[in-house]
Amino acid sequence: MSVEAESIRTGRLELRPLRVEDAEEMAAVLSDPALHTFIGGTPATPQALRSRYRRLTAGSPDPAVTWLNWVVLLRAEDRLTGTVQATITAAGGGAVAEVAWVVGTPWQGRGIATEAARGLVGRLGLLPVRRIVAHVHPEHHASAAVAAAAGLEPTGEWQDGELRWARDLGGGPGGPGS
Repeated sequence: MSVEAESIRTGRLELRPLRVEDAEEMAAVLSDPALHTFIGGTPATPQALRSRYRRLTAGSPDPAVTWLNWVVLLRAEDRLTGTVQATITAAGGGAVAEVAWVVGTPWQGRGIATEAARGLVGRLGLLPVRRIVAHVHPEHHASAAVAAAAGLEPTGEWQDGELRWARDLGGGPGGPGS
């Protein structure tokens, strides 16, 4: 599937396609070690994020996989507050999009992750994507609430200690979203 990230506007947010130049501001947004409680790792330096963002913006080396990445801009504050992403994999019955989101600690509890995830899922619904999947740590209740608000449901399937959440869109060939 050949698709590129395009800006997505919601009530308060603009999901803007990721750029290498976002690394400096995003390093500050993602600098709280508490953000890594459930996802592992440690906060990245601006240099490490620049390198990562270069790889992400270059796209997947696998032609069957598409990487879509956005930064979350809170328009009223003109500040980046987090990221959302989708990895779309072509499959026989239609594409599957694995999604993820993260919002910096100072902006949590304001509905930003929910609004961004809903905007992302809404955009994916316009593509030939048949299923959206997210993996949520069982103790990350806020992320589970975001997944539920975006219309995903727990599947009972586990991967690497995380519960798989999913939403079927029926976006296979000829279905909604195609």
